[in-house]
Amino acid sequence: MVSVSAPCKINISLQVLGKRDDGFHEIETIMAPLELCDTLEFSPAKKLSMSCDTPGVPVDESNLVMKAGRLMERELGRPMPWHIHLIKHVPHGAGLGGGSSDAACVLRTLNELEKAGFSNEHLAELAGEIGSDIGFFIYNQVCQCSGRGEKITPLNDWEGWSPHIVLLKPSFGVSTPDAYKRWQNSKELPHIPYTTQCVDGHILLNDLERPVFEKHLFLAEIKCWLLNQDGVRVAMMSGSGSTMFAIVDNAQTAEKIIAKALDELDPTFWSWHGKVKA
Repeated sequence: MVSVSAPCKINISLQVLGKRDDGFHEIETIMAPLELCDTLEFSPAKKLSMSCDTPGVPVDESNLVMKAGRLMERELGRPMPWHIHLIKHVPHGAGLGGGSSDAACVLRTLNELEKAGFSNEHLAELAGEIGSDIGFFIYNQVCQCSGRGEKITPLNDWEGWSPHIVLLKPSFGVSTPDAYKRWQNSKELPHIPYTTQCVDGHILLNDLERPVFEKHLFLAEIKCWLLNQDGVRVAMMSGSGSTMFAIVDNAQTAEKIIAKALDELDPTFWSWHGKVKA
């Protein structure tokens, strides 16, 4: 059995540039992997199959894990004789890319186990066939992504940037297609900060906050609350939500903020603190 980690991500910046002819939106985003990971266990089997420790997660052909495995079967022209057991730590519908990371992990790992010899560029190209942000996770470093998210440029000058992060996710998720659908006609809420923020010389901005906050006011309230806490350097929504993140001074500050958020905002928050994966 081979055990592999699949890190999730936050969007450091996300700009929506407009609607494309293919129905997707043209974006420019910078994404950073986190220390928070799902785990995938690969065991020899008669045919490709998967299981998951979390009830409700589909384990059929609709799961990106299976779609990634089928892609490798197509590319290599032979079956992938592996059973993949998925251990979930990254919540669903959170804007953290957990499912996309799992799929990228399958592509990378089967590439090694089956001695396919595909380059990262080729794996990222394959990834783009089944999901816009899967290619990012092939590189496992801070990257700029453009197009619909499938054009990947690793940002080597970000190497070593590893600040402390707090993640807070309420019990509800956010539909990514719905967030993009309402982006163009959405309006800013009064007294909510949407302007760019800066940390360590990096610019933070998320254009999807406008449509998401308009529908989910609580997320706007979380952002404002985080920005008012001691030791918070910046706070923003990741991707299309519903996870809100803050970059904070240190681990002790992170622990205090999480405890305070559970007490003052929502005792049912899913929460995590750790670092950007340098």
